[in-house]
Amino acid sequence: MKIIILGAGQVGASVAATLASEANDITIVDSDRARIRELQDKFDIQVVTGHASNPSILRRAGAEDADMLLAVTNSDETNMVACQVAYTLFHTPTKIARVRSKDYLIHPQLFAQEALPIDVLISPEQVVTEYIQRIIEFPGALQVLDFANGKVRLVAVKAIHGGPLVGNEIKTLREHMPGIKTRVAAIFRRGMPMIPQGDTVVEVDDEVFFITARKHTRAVMSELRRVDKPVKRVMIAGGGNIGKRLAKALENQYQVKLIDHNSKNSSELAAELEKTIVLKGDVADSNLLLEENIEGTDVFCAMTNDDEANILSSMLAKRLGAKKVMAVINRPEYVDLVQSDLVDIAISPQQVTIGSLLTHVRRGDVAVVHSLRRGAAEAIEAVAHGDSKSSKVVGKSIEDIKLPPGTTIGAVVRYDEVIIASSRLVIESEDHVILFVVDKKRIKDVEHLFQVGVTFL
Repeated sequence: MKIIILGAGQVGASVAATLASEANDITIVDSDRARIRELQDKFDIQVVTGHASNPSILRRAGAEDADMLLAVTNSDETNMVACQVAYTLFHTPTKIARVRSKDYLIHPQLFAQEALPIDVLISPEQVVTEYIQRIIEFPGALQVLDFANGKVRLVAVKAIHGGPLVGNEIKTLREHMPGIKTRVAAIFRRGMPMIPQGDTVVEVDDEVFFITARKHTRAVMSELRRVDKPVKRVMIAGGGNIGKRLAKALENQYQVKLIDHNSKNSSELAAELEKTIVLKGDVADSNLLLEENIEGTDVFCAMTNDDEANILSSMLAKRLGAKKVMAVINRPEYVDLVQSDLVDIAISPQQVTIGSLLTHVRRGDVAVVHSLRRGAAEAIEAVAHGDSKSSKVVGKSIEDIKLPPGTTIGAVVRYDEVIIASSRLVIESEDHVILFVVDKKRIKDVEHLFQVGVTFL
């Protein structure tokens, strides 16, 4: 697939790295010559220096025969104009734009084909906010991801001492929870992936990914760790785009405090947020944190634009008694360094966002993609089409499907029914199939499974 990426920031670079590794033809456009040359050397991609919405620059980037334009510069206006130019002059089939401002997003009619012809809108701040909300809703979870419009959930938890399943074989889950169907899709042990079998024993500190119907999420979590108390008090460090959105999303359900160092921004936040207590101060000021009862805080969220400030303030909050701390970290190399050892949950906005972009890049009918383990693995919701003659999966039982190594089918959604996968389950046309892929090199093989052959009419 020929893809043009506009913007060489964190999101653009992350997407370029992922897509280039999958044999796509990638060109990245940015006005920062040094930055794009660095990416060219690192990922073996084409680069063009210039303003992203300029027609001549887009032509140089190959817009005349591009399959997709991905506009993720830091300017909403540049992204929107670039999509308009690509539509009008080059008839680019798929146009995806990053739009951050709520003032635009609350007017969906702006993005109709007869207005601003954008096929897919991406708001990283909103995606990250919803991601954090789900983690707060399920204390003890490392990730909570939705499939099939929320009917199915993939949840990652760390197994700890005291969990009923720890030290036991996975197949005993059925005995512990009769009537509740779930499947352990993968286990990461000491950073390495395992495809679990029925006799696999869950060990302390295993990172366990399980799939279940939405309503059974808490019950399955309780088998892997003691159930954490529901969250009541949340403290947010940083009142930028994500911090403000998160406070607004949480303030009606939790007691929320937000700390921001900027006087003007603090005043504006205090006026806009209805129930959140807004404080002006330094997020790394231990006296301020103690005064604001950090030891009674259930979740501390560091959401500033500074990675180092987020890491340090999270570490400080943890040391002062916060029960759980999470930090937004933009530099990928920092995420693996601090996860677990220094902060409970390190959130990479790029990895959280990239799934919503990959959904539109994957071949075959792919409804949802979630990037996992900092991009090392993926969870995919693919729709089966065709019949037994034209499809590699329709009409076949799961045990007869030649799944790529390191790939498991966790669940199938058939109309409104959630069916946890078993070896004898037969895939039917229009089933939504939830797959877990621990080896990114096998993504293409998974896509081929769900592509319909030429005999399908």
